[in-house]
Amino acid sequence: MNRRSIRLCYLALPMLIVAACVFQPALANAQMTSQGVNCSDIQKYHIDMQDNMRAGLIMIECGLAEGGHPSAAANLPPSPPNIRVSNRSCSSSSSCTKSESNVWASTKNKGQTIVVNYNDHNGNNYSGTSYSTNGGKTFTEISPPPFSSGHGGENFGDPIVVFNSKLGMFFAGDLIGGGNCGSQGIGLWTSPDGKTWTVGSCPHIGAADDRESFWVDNEPTSGKYGRMYVSWNDFNNNAALSLVYSDDGTTWSAPVILANGSTFIRDVQVTGTPAGTKRFEGANSTVFVAGMDEGGGGCATRQNLMYKSLDGGVTWTSTTLGPRFASICGVNCGYFTGPPPIWRHMGWGEPAVGPNGVVHYDYAGAGAKNGDPGDVYYVRSKDNGNTWSTPIKLNTDKDSQFAEQWMPSLSADKAGHVTASWYDRRKATTSCVNVTDPGCKYERVGRQSKTNGATFLPAITISTALIPQPAQDDPGVQSCYAGDYDYNTALAGSAYVTWTDGRRSVTGVNVQDVDFAKVPEPK
Repeated sequence: MNRRSIRLCYLALPMLIVAACVFQPALANAQMTSQGVNCSDIQKYHIDMQDNMRAGLIMIECGLAEGGHPSAAANLPPSPPNIRVSNRSCSSSSSCTKSESNVWASTKNKGQTIVVNYNDHNGNNYSGTSYSTNGGKTFTEISPPPFSSGHGGENFGDPIVVFNSKLGMFFAGDLIGGGNCGSQGIGLWTSPDGKTWTVGSCPHIGAADDRESFWVDNEPTSGKYGRMYVSWNDFNNNAALSLVYSDDGTTWSAPVILANGSTFIRDVQVTGTPAGTKRFEGANSTVFVAGMDEGGGGCATRQNLMYKSLDGGVTWTSTTLGPRFASICGVNCGYFTGPPPIWRHMGWGEPAVGPNGVVHYDYAGAGAKNGDPGDVYYVRSKDNGNTWSTPIKLNTDKDSQFAEQWMPSLSADKAGHVTASWYDRRKATTSCVNVTDPGCKYERVGRQSKTNGATFLPAITISTALIPQPAQDDPGVQSCYAGDYDYNTALAGSAYVTWTDGRRSVTGVNVQDVDFAKVPEPK
């Protein structure tokens, strides 16, 4: 396959020029990619708006995005790791892109068994899965990847995972290209212990599914105990925000359309009331899906939305979460933008539900003062998502033109503990343009609440040292990539936090790994 590439436009350009910079395609007429998609069909399926790895490969092969390429050795001193999840060895930096993580723990043994599902480009699939049987003290990456076979097609990432307490099983999966889940549908695998996996169902047999998310109702008193929900954007149906549900993991409902695509609403994450929590509004099962109107992409303003179901996913209402807000606009990644040098991030965060009908959501946007390029914000509903508070800034550093925060995650539990965490350059004093620039180093920082979000404690640093900015040298992954999101959870008095970490050096280049920390909830 003739792979043509073009130069990306980076932060070195002035902001107005960056915002206006566009890709110059170099397409052959009806060029066929290795994925069976003609380059002329990119706009038909809005492939430039999809965040999955298959879409990225198509964009590379059509010359509309640049693949990774070798980076110069950084020669940075080693830093002590947290707990490395993605511990597969790599022969070179061009085969070591492991990021975009989801984590969930088993309720059968109070969180001793933990599964992390993430993107890991290894051969012809983009799947990596690791497990811990000692509460997160160590992790084992399963080889060969269990989700790389079984559905008859290639794995293209966008990881999801839950533990279903009623069924006593982990359910996890990714997008599958080809095979019995369609040309780009959603496939699952199941496991009783996180180690051994069996091929499961296809929640949706699709042609252009993207950015799926997953949640399970683990409350025994719920009228929908054990029901699982998968939401996604269906780019074969006008990018409609869609959802299916299942009580057994085998048979799934017909898709329910939450937003029909007349305005593109990105699927961010499905969630619901945690186990051990009394239901609000008398509902058997309250389910939420966070979405985002991205304003057409690039540096446009964003709008957060929340969709709610009181009947187990059958019918839905929606509300907006505050006014539109300015986006983080530091690097041009085609439709996507984000912090430099290679982070594509549209501002997505993570919703979670606490006791007494309190719903939480964090997200990222442009800073408000001193040219700060990015801050993390938090909003809260005290009436089960009907009305929302005014956004507050969670990061407590002094606003600075260098000190950006982005890509937050959030978890909540039945006791009213909330843990928000994000990527943080609060210690930067210089700009970040290239991966080896000192101003590109970052930390994983968070804040916690023990009052169900009414107040937050001082900031905590979750990573153990400054993290070097990892490169992205893999030619089969878009160069503008370090994971699109992370999904964190909480269980048994701890928050489970995962992130993209750059502290490992392979052949002199810092690479993308997935790290984990078990963060105690505040007393």
